[in-house]
Amino acid sequence: MIRRRVIVHGFVQGVFFRDSTRRLAQRHGVTGWVANRSDGALEAVFEGEADAVERLVAFSRQGSRGAQVESVEVEEEEPEGLSGFAVR
Repeated sequence: MIRRRVIVHGFVQGVFFRDSTRRLAQRHGVTGWVANRSDGALEAVFEGEADAVERLVAFSRQGSRGAQVESVEVEEEEPEGLSGFAVR
């Protein structure tokens, strides 16, 4: 079990990025959340098996259709044992 906090900068709001992330997380059994930030970025926390979490991190570098990802920050954190995946 690993946990990653991801902050995605660029044109990432209003392009179904959060919903696409939620669907992918649920498909791969990843828990956590995703939210738009007031500074225009998108922030997410992913917890789960390493391969599944890395899939979500890789998706964050590409983004949903219509997104223009400029940069991505990834931080390792201690897992908290989250359940479910929320769009905030």
